[in-house]
Amino acid sequence: MNATERTPADLLRSALAADPGRPLVTFYDDATGERVELSVATFANWVAKTANLLQGDLAAGPGDRVALLLPAHWQTAVWLMACASVGTVADVGGNPAAADVVVSGPDTVEAARACRGERVAMALRPLGGRFPQPPEGFADYAVEVPGQADVFAPFAPAEPEEPALIVAGAEYTAAEVVERARRDAPGLDLTGPGSRLLSALPYDTWEGLSAGLYAPLAAGGSVVLCRNLDRLGEEALAKRIESERVTATAR
Repeated sequence: MNATERTPADLLRSALAADPGRPLVTFYDDATGERVELSVATFANWVAKTANLLQGDLAAGPGDRVALLLPAHWQTAVWLMACASVGTVADVGGNPAAADVVVSGPDTVEAARACRGERVAMALRPLGGRFPQPPEGFADYAVEVPGQADVFAPFAPAEPEEPALIVAGAEYTAAEVVERARRDAPGLDLTGPGSRLLSALPYDTWEGLSAGLYAPLAAGGSVVLCRNLDRLGEEALAKRIESERVTATAR
């Protein structure tokens, strides 16, 4: 444990310094056949670009609420860490009418229109593809994020004791996210570098967020994040566990 790691953004910086080339998030969608693997460095680059979009173009800052109307997905993980980097509150599945910014997947656009602040839509297409026709009144994430800077510098540092995450009606500070993730890691059989957890849990609970992002990051491990895993047979799942060198599962 590093005493300087007080926020999720601190955990990502430590992972980047330790081994930028190792896998961090591997994503499968068994409804589309998509597979995406992001190293620590690639994931951190997406986070930096998204944080620059959030802080710069969307004018969000510490304490602002960002409603994330998104499923368990590698791009959702990026947004969670971008919010942690800027110091905004990531409100997973939160009320868009009470948010300063809303980030919507393709299935929640109508609900997201209740946000009177900035609105971002994500197509969640393979390879981070854009909408063929972006929803009216929304910025298309896939259009806006590539041109953002690869290095992020916050206007104000994210404070460990400030609210950072809301999920399933519970609010957590940045420090609490880190502390809970560290406590969760042993129970998920995340024992350190080389640990690789396959998670099929949704992101609408703390348990899903912890297994699907925070605990692997805190443990120095990685996650194989699976969406629509119920479409995969047991034999195919066993092959995935073997080929991805999975050491533990959360389903």
